[in-house]
Amino acid sequence: MKWLTFIGRVIYGGFFVYNGLNHLINLKMLTGYAAMKGVPAPQLAVIVSGLLILIGGALVLLGWKVRLGAWLIILFLIPVTFKMHAFWAETGDLRMIDMVSFAKNLALLGAALMILLPESWPLALEKPAGSSSS
Repeated sequence: MKWLTFIGRVIYGGFFVYNGLNHLINLKMLTGYAAMKGVPAPQLAVIVSGLLILIGGALVLLGWKVRLGAWLIILFLIPVTFKMHAFWAETGDLRMIDMVSFAKNLALLGAALMILLPESWPLALEKPAGSSSS
C-alpha cells in the first residue's frame, strides 16, 4: 500500500510541477491567454499561479509539508477553474474544451482536499510527528 501511495503522490505532484514549469517557460503565451480570458495583471497572475503549483506540486511529490502543498494547489485551482474555464460563458468548441478543463480541475481539487486528510505519508521526506529518527 505504501508504494501505491508513493506512486500516486509522484503522479499527482509531478503533474503540478510540470504545469508550474510550463507556466514559467511559456509565460508569454499563457499571459496572452489569461488576458483573453479577462484576468487582471495577466503576466503577474501567470507567474504567481505557476509558482503556486510548482511549489505545491513539489511539496506533494517529495512528501514534505504535503498539506501546505495541497493548500497551494487548492489556492490555484479554485480561482483558475472558475475564471479560466467558465464554459457556461463560451460557445462552440471552446465551450467543450473549457467544460472538460473545468471538470478535470474539479477532480484535481477533490484529490487535493483528500490529501489534507492523512497524518503522514509513506516513503516521504517528512516523518510523522512523534516518530524516532532511527
